[in-house]
Amino acid sequence: MTTDPRAPKGASEATRAAHSALAARLPLDDRADFDRAERGLLTRTEDDAILNAFGHPSWDFAANRALAATPAAPDTVNPSLWRQARLNAAHGLYEVTEGIYQVRGYDLANITFVRGEAGWIVIDPLTAAETSAAALAAVTAHFGERPVTAVVYTHCHVDHFAGIRGVVTDEDVVSGRVRVIGPEGFLQHAVSENVIAGTAMSRRALYMYGMLLPKGAHGHVDTGLGRAVAGGTWGLVPPTETVSETGTELVVDGVRMVFQVTPGTEAPAEMNFLFPDHRALCLAENCSAVLHNLYTPRGAEVRDALAWSGYIDDALRDYAPAADVVFASHHWPRWGTADVTAYLTKQRDAYRYLHDQSMRLANQGLVATEIAEQLQLPPGLADEFFLRDYYGTVNHNAKAVYQKYLGWFDANPAHLHPLPPVAAARKYVAYMGGADAVLARAREDFAKGEYRWVAEAVNHVVFADPENQEARLLQADTLEQLGYQAESGPWRDFYLTGALELRQGTPELPGLRSPVQPDVLRGMPGSMLLDYLAVRLDGPRAAGRELRLELRFADAGTAHLVELSHGTLHHRVCAPGTVTEPEAVVSLTRAALAGLADDAATLPELLSDRTIEVIDGRSDVLSELLELLVTFDLFFPVIER
Repeated sequence: MTTDPRAPKGASEATRAAHSALAARLPLDDRADFDRAERGLLTRTEDDAILNAFGHPSWDFAANRALAATPAAPDTVNPSLWRQARLNAAHGLYEVTEGIYQVRGYDLANITFVRGEAGWIVIDPLTAAETSAAALAAVTAHFGERPVTAVVYTHCHVDHFAGIRGVVTDEDVVSGRVRVIGPEGFLQHAVSENVIAGTAMSRRALYMYGMLLPKGAHGHVDTGLGRAVAGGTWGLVPPTETVSETGTELVVDGVRMVFQVTPGTEAPAEMNFLFPDHRALCLAENCSAVLHNLYTPRGAEVRDALAWSGYIDDALRDYAPAADVVFASHHWPRWGTADVTAYLTKQRDAYRYLHDQSMRLANQGLVATEIAEQLQLPPGLADEFFLRDYYGTVNHNAKAVYQKYLGWFDANPAHLHPLPPVAAARKYVAYMGGADAVLARAREDFAKGEYRWVAEAVNHVVFADPENQEARLLQADTLEQLGYQAESGPWRDFYLTGALELRQGTPELPGLRSPVQPDVLRGMPGSMLLDYLAVRLDGPRAAGRELRLELRFADAGTAHLVELSHGTLHHRVCAPGTVTEPEAVVSLTRAALAGLADDAATLPELLSDRTIEVIDGRSDVLSELLELLVTFDLFFPVIER
């Protein structure tokens, strides 16, 4: 045990006992998934890392190799999660079937390359341009130089589109040399997740993916879905074509693809597709080697378990009979009728079971937390590694089903209007006899291994007095043991990041801008940019102000009426020159508005170089509006208030 109270601790006796009990229940030495994960390996890089333009690592292969070579889990890591991490550490270029290849272990997700008549069709170009470019380089080194002729986004999550500039350029897309294909609603939902709620989601993602943690036995080990989120350069190229109907067939660079549209499943906009001539089925992220999230802890719309199960059933009926292999945007493929059928059947049944049994219990009067504590997958599902709690969990998914139908309120009148966390915490601590009394009893329960309760009780002390170092350190020790015990990668990272910030404080980077990526903003239409500015409007300060102006987007030939009214910012598309009595008419480009939204450029700069021009009316109207916008800080407090 360390003498520094702020340093990570070892595993407690209760944690070691929990690990031993789990290891005794699971066949952790089963090699079937390891054989699947290595099947079809063509080449593996000898590099230690993928570097960004500044020479810093975007991705760490050396850590992958070290993990893969260490079978026994440290006592500070759940042994089942360690097994999953070793599987996710496999990296290289793999053949799925003739003409379809995946680069796995270069990022959180997989990138897939399909051989077309003239070049490569790229499916899901990862999170970062650096990692997707490295994947393309690996393919090129093995097969020789071929152009990218199309990019297909399976869905609207950032690890499946943001690395696109590592495989294509804007000129490729604008010229028509490269088709970009995505599901209907892709751009809307990509923007809503990464811009409208971008700062809050990014802060929570720092917890969920362990981005602030050291890598290793006392820190981040694996997300469950993949090793980690790659660092590097994000981008967004909107689709040039969208798929809106199941059964749509496209011929892309000579390759036939038949699409199944699956909205509201793992993502609000998502699609599976069959390659009939290859007898291969891509399942996007609707089926992977984990139980997935119906509600993701980083924050997102609750997903529809019933629809999800139904779409898998449709794929099982309509597409699987024409496939000898199924592959996805994470993990490893499955080959052969028996393996494919069992895999899809059990995935389908798991989401249906979670839906139906959560609502059975809700209709019997149980609330979300009670359902989550009681519900377990039945034998035949619970013993499948691809349905373990590595990423999503039965506990959270049960609560998500409840929330989808019944919301956050459990019908108890005492919960209609509760006190906010800090005010409640101060009352709780006073009722429990003060901080010293709470901590004395909490230490007794900590010694018994009752970590869930200790975390709940001591959280009140921390919220009541964030400067109480004794409470912070006990809470950190408690969250740490919960993290060590967690089978879920995100749960581990949440617990350990909380422990880190309790010990070292919330990172202080004053004035850090919102993590919304400039390229994402530049790819947004004017209406979405204005929606983002509306979210940044300080409503109370703006409540007594009224503004009316016409924004003309010179590069799009369109205009927007923009109105400030009762603390809200409204906009609507209109024909240039049709706004009645505007206080100003402003000409600008979408890139200029994106620069203002990103705080990358100032209004005086853009006015000076005539990127923005006030062509009629008051010259200070736009500056008055911009002064009412707030700047988001990524590192708002989470573990304290």
